[in-house]
Amino acid sequence: MPGTIYGVGVGPGDPELMTLKGARRIKEVQVIAIPGKDKESCVAYQIAVRAVKETAEKEILPVAFPMTKDETVLQESHDRAAGQIAAVLDTGRDVVFLTLGDPTVYSTYLYLHKRLLAMGYESEIVSGVPSFCAAAARLAVGLGEKADSIHILAGSYPVEEGLSLSGTRVLMKSGKQLSKVKKALTERGLRAVMAENCGMEGERLYYGTEEIPETAGYYSLLIVKEDFETPAGKRKETGKRERQNETGENNPAGDT
Repeated sequence: MPGTIYGVGVGPGDPELMTLKGARRIKEVQVIAIPGKDKESCVAYQIAVRAVKETAEKEILPVAFPMTKDETVLQESHDRAAGQIAAVLDTGRDVVFLTLGDPTVYSTYLYLHKRLLAMGYESEIVSGVPSFCAAAARLAVGLGEKADSIHILAGSYPVEEGLSLSGTRVLMKSGKQLSKVKKALTERGLRAVMAENCGMEGERLYYGTEEIPETAGYYSLLIVKEDFETPAGKRKETGKRERQNETGENNPAGDT
Protein backbone atom coordinates (compact mmCIF):
# COMPACT_ATOMS: atom_id res chain seq x y z
CA MET A 1 0.00 0.00 0.00
CA PRO A 2 1.46 3.40 -0.97
CA GLY A 3 2.42 5.88 1.71
CA THR A 4 0.87 9.28 2.38
CA ILE A 5 2.42 12.68 1.66
CA TYR A 6 1.97 15.43 4.26
CA GLY A 7 2.66 19.05 3.38
CA VAL A 8 3.71 20.57 6.70
CA GLY A 9 4.00 24.30 7.27
CA VAL A 10 6.85 25.02 9.69
CA GLY A 11 5.83 28.64 10.25
CA PRO A 12 7.73 31.80 9.33
CA GLY A 13 10.99 31.30 11.20
CA ASP A 14 10.64 31.07 14.97
CA PRO A 15 10.75 27.33 15.88
CA GLU A 16 8.32 27.98 18.75
CA LEU A 17 5.63 28.73 16.15
CA MET A 18 5.68 25.16 14.80
CA THR A 19 2.24 23.60 15.34
CA LEU A 20 1.74 20.52 17.50
CA LYS A 21 0.23 18.65 14.55
CA GLY A 22 3.15 19.53 12.31
CA ALA A 23 5.57 18.29 14.95
CA ARG A 24 3.62 15.05 15.34
CA ARG A 25 3.64 14.35 11.61
CA ILE A 26 7.40 14.88 11.47
CA LYS A 27 7.90 12.41 14.31
CA GLU A 28 5.65 9.79 12.70
CA VAL A 29 7.00 9.64 9.13
CA GLN A 30 10.05 7.84 7.80
CA VAL A 31 11.13 10.37 5.16
CA ILE A 32 11.29 14.18 5.07
CA ALA A 33 11.31 15.93 1.71
CA ILE A 34 12.86 19.39 1.66
CA PRO A 35 12.66 22.18 -0.94
CA GLY A 36 16.33 22.54 -1.76
CA LYS A 37 19.54 20.73 -2.62
CA ASP A 38 20.56 19.91 0.96
CA LYS A 39 19.36 20.27 4.55
CA GLU A 40 22.16 22.63 5.51
CA SER A 41 20.89 25.34 3.14
CA CYS A 42 17.16 24.60 3.54
CA VAL A 43 15.54 27.23 5.78
CA ALA A 44 12.42 25.11 6.41
CA TYR A 45 14.54 22.17 7.56
CA GLN A 46 16.61 24.33 9.91
CA ILE A 47 13.41 25.59 11.54
CA ALA A 48 11.98 22.09 11.86
CA VAL A 49 15.11 20.53 13.35
CA ARG A 50 15.15 23.19 16.08
CA ALA A 51 11.49 22.58 16.86
CA VAL A 52 11.51 18.78 16.61
CA LYS A 53 14.78 17.02 17.47
CA GLU A 54 13.62 13.82 15.75
CA THR A 55 13.89 15.65 12.42
CA ALA A 56 17.64 14.99 12.44
CA GLU A 57 17.02 11.22 12.55
CA LYS A 58 14.91 11.05 9.38
CA GLU A 59 15.90 10.14 5.85
CA ILE A 60 16.09 13.34 3.81
CA LEU A 61 14.83 13.65 0.24
CA PRO A 62 16.13 16.89 -1.35
CA VAL A 63 13.76 18.27 -3.99
CA ALA A 64 15.25 21.15 -5.99
CA PHE A 65 13.09 23.87 -7.52
CA PRO A 66 14.49 26.53 -9.88
CA MET A 67 13.99 30.21 -9.01
CA THR A 68 12.35 31.19 -12.30
CA LYS A 69 9.06 32.40 -13.75
CA ASP A 70 9.51 30.37 -16.94
CA GLU A 71 6.35 28.24 -17.01
CA THR A 72 7.90 25.44 -19.05
CA VAL A 73 10.84 25.09 -16.66
CA LEU A 74 8.51 25.24 -13.66
CA GLN A 75 6.15 22.59 -15.01
CA GLU A 76 9.04 20.25 -15.72
CA SER A 77 10.53 20.74 -12.26
CA HIS A 78 7.18 20.18 -10.54
CA ASP A 79 6.57 16.99 -12.54
CA ARG A 80 10.05 15.76 -11.70
CA ALA A 81 9.60 16.54 -7.99
CA ALA A 82 6.25 14.73 -7.87
CA GLY A 83 7.92 11.72 -9.47
CA GLN A 84 10.67 11.72 -6.84
CA ILE A 85 8.16 11.72 -4.01
CA ALA A 86 5.91 9.16 -5.71
CA ALA A 87 8.85 6.76 -5.91
CA VAL A 88 9.21 6.90 -2.12
CA LEU A 89 5.45 6.62 -1.51
CA ASP A 90 5.40 3.48 -3.67
CA THR A 91 7.66 1.78 -1.12
CA GLY A 92 4.90 2.20 1.47
CA ARG A 93 6.66 4.93 3.41
CA ASP A 94 5.01 8.18 4.48
CA VAL A 95 6.66 11.49 3.59
CA VAL A 96 6.53 14.97 5.11
CA PHE A 97 7.29 17.84 2.75
CA LEU A 98 8.48 20.86 4.73
CA THR A 99 7.47 24.34 3.64
CA LEU A 100 7.82 27.79 5.18
CA GLY A 101 4.76 29.49 6.62
CA ASP A 102 1.52 27.79 5.62
CA PRO A 103 1.35 25.33 2.70
CA THR A 104 -1.71 27.04 1.22
CA VAL A 105 -0.08 30.47 0.81
CA TYR A 106 2.29 30.84 -2.20
CA SER A 107 3.81 27.45 -1.44
CA THR A 108 5.57 25.14 -3.90
CA TYR A 109 3.94 22.25 -2.08
CA LEU A 110 0.57 23.09 -3.64
CA TYR A 111 1.90 22.11 -7.06
CA LEU A 112 3.06 18.76 -5.71
CA HIS A 113 -0.17 18.28 -3.74
CA LYS A 114 -2.31 18.59 -6.87
CA ARG A 115 -0.06 16.35 -8.94
CA LEU A 116 0.18 13.60 -6.34
CA LEU A 117 -3.58 13.61 -5.76
CA ALA A 118 -4.10 13.28 -9.51
CA MET A 119 -1.67 10.34 -9.49
CA GLY A 120 -3.84 8.60 -6.90
CA TYR A 121 -1.81 9.19 -3.73
CA GLU A 122 -3.12 10.34 -0.35
CA SER A 123 -2.04 13.92 0.31
CA GLU A 124 -2.76 15.98 3.42
CA ILE A 125 -2.03 19.63 4.17
CA VAL A 126 -0.97 20.52 7.72
CA SER A 127 -1.42 24.22 8.41
CA GLY A 128 1.37 26.41 9.70
CA VAL A 129 1.51 29.99 11.01
CA PRO A 130 1.48 32.29 7.95
CA SER A 131 4.33 34.78 7.70
CA PHE A 132 1.97 37.76 7.44
CA CYS A 133 0.32 36.87 10.76
CA ALA A 134 3.68 36.49 12.50
CA ALA A 135 4.95 39.75 10.95
CA ALA A 136 1.83 41.64 12.03
CA ALA A 137 2.34 40.34 15.56
CA ARG A 138 6.00 41.38 15.63
CA LEU A 139 5.10 44.80 14.24
CA ALA A 140 2.15 45.05 16.68
CA VAL A 141 -0.34 46.05 13.99
CA GLY A 142 -3.75 44.63 13.15
CA LEU A 143 -4.48 43.12 9.77
CA GLY A 144 -8.26 43.43 9.82
CA GLU A 145 -10.77 45.25 12.00
CA LYS A 146 -14.54 45.60 11.62
CA ALA A 147 -15.30 45.57 7.86
CA ASP A 148 -11.67 45.84 6.66
CA SER A 149 -10.72 43.87 3.58
CA ILE A 150 -7.41 42.00 3.60
CA HIS A 151 -5.52 41.48 0.33
CA ILE A 152 -2.53 39.14 0.07
CA LEU A 153 -0.27 40.11 -2.85
CA ALA A 154 2.83 38.49 -4.30
CA GLY A 155 5.43 41.22 -3.88
CA SER A 156 7.74 39.69 -6.48
CA TYR A 157 5.17 40.48 -9.21
CA PRO A 158 3.86 43.91 -10.33
CA VAL A 159 1.88 45.37 -7.42
CA GLU A 160 0.51 48.66 -8.79
CA GLU A 161 -3.01 47.32 -9.28
CA GLY A 162 -3.03 45.69 -5.86
CA LEU A 163 -1.97 48.89 -4.12
CA SER A 164 -5.07 50.62 -5.49
CA LEU A 165 -7.31 48.29 -3.45
CA SER A 166 -8.84 49.52 -0.21
CA GLY A 167 -8.20 47.93 3.17
CA THR A 168 -5.07 46.11 4.26
CA ARG A 169 -2.60 45.02 1.59
CA VAL A 170 0.08 42.48 2.43
CA LEU A 171 3.03 42.26 0.02
CA MET A 172 4.91 39.00 0.46
CA LYS A 173 8.53 38.28 -0.52
CA SER A 174 9.10 41.78 -1.83
CA GLY A 175 12.86 41.94 -1.41
CA LYS A 176 13.87 41.55 -5.06
CA GLN A 177 11.92 44.59 -6.27
CA LEU A 178 11.72 46.55 -3.04
CA SER A 179 12.89 49.81 -4.61
CA LYS A 180 10.00 49.67 -7.13
CA VAL A 181 7.53 48.88 -4.37
CA LYS A 182 8.81 51.74 -2.21
CA LYS A 183 8.56 54.14 -5.15
CA ALA A 184 4.96 53.05 -5.82
CA LEU A 185 4.08 53.53 -2.16
CA THR A 186 5.67 56.98 -2.04
CA GLU A 187 3.95 58.14 -5.24
CA ARG A 188 0.58 57.11 -3.82
CA GLY A 189 1.26 58.58 -0.39
CA LEU A 190 0.74 55.18 1.24
CA ARG A 191 2.16 54.23 4.61
CA ALA A 192 3.67 50.81 5.13
CA VAL A 193 5.52 48.81 7.75
CA MET A 194 7.89 45.98 6.94
CA ALA A 195 9.37 42.87 8.55
CA GLU A 196 12.53 41.39 7.07
CA ASN A 197 13.43 37.81 8.04
CA CYS A 198 10.62 37.64 10.59
CA GLY A 199 11.57 35.24 13.36
CA MET A 200 14.89 34.41 11.69
CA GLU A 201 18.46 35.52 12.17
CA GLY A 202 18.83 39.09 10.95
CA GLU A 203 15.23 40.09 11.66
CA ARG A 204 14.61 43.79 11.11
CA LEU A 205 11.42 45.79 11.55
CA TYR A 206 10.58 49.07 9.79
CA TYR A 207 7.80 51.41 10.94
CA GLY A 208 7.04 53.64 7.98
CA THR A 209 7.53 53.88 4.22
CA GLU A 210 10.39 56.33 4.73
CA GLU A 211 12.27 53.78 6.87
CA ILE A 212 12.04 50.96 4.32
CA PRO A 213 15.41 50.47 2.54
CA GLU A 214 15.92 50.28 -1.21
CA THR A 215 17.09 46.67 -0.96
CA ALA A 216 16.39 43.88 1.52
CA GLY A 217 16.38 40.11 1.80
CA TYR A 218 14.05 37.74 -0.03
CA TYR A 219 11.91 37.22 3.09
CA SER A 220 10.67 40.79 3.31
CA LEU A 221 6.98 41.39 3.95
CA LEU A 222 5.14 44.73 3.84
CA ILE A 223 1.81 45.66 5.38
CA VAL A 224 0.07 48.64 3.81
CA LYS A 225 -2.94 50.32 5.44
CA GLU A 226 -4.78 53.61 5.15
CA ASP A 227 -4.37 54.28 8.84
CA PHE A 228 -2.39 52.70 11.63
CA GLU A 229 -0.24 54.02 14.43
CA THR A 230 3.30 53.00 15.28
CA PRO A 231 3.18 51.47 18.77
CA ALA A 232 5.09 53.53 21.33
CA GLY A 233 8.64 52.39 21.94
CA LYS A 234 8.78 50.05 18.95
CA ARG A 235 11.67 51.80 17.21
CA LYS A 236 13.79 51.42 20.33
CA GLU A 237 12.86 47.73 20.56
CA THR A 238 13.70 47.18 16.89
CA GLY A 239 17.17 48.64 17.26
CA LYS A 240 17.76 46.35 20.22
CA ARG A 241 16.62 43.32 18.21
CA GLU A 242 18.96 44.20 15.33
CA ARG A 243 21.94 44.43 17.65
CA GLN A 244 21.05 41.09 19.26
CA ASN A 245 20.92 39.42 15.86
CA GLU A 246 24.25 40.88 14.83
CA THR A 247 25.91 39.52 17.98
CA GLY A 248 24.05 36.19 17.84
CA GLU A 249 22.21 36.76 21.14
CA ASN A 250 18.56 36.02 21.85
CA ASN A 251 17.95 34.75 18.32
CA PRO A 252 14.87 32.47 18.33
CA ALA A 253 15.78 30.82 15.05
CA GLY A 254 19.42 30.12 15.94
CA ASP A 255 22.11 29.81 13.29
CA THR A 256 20.98 29.13 9.72
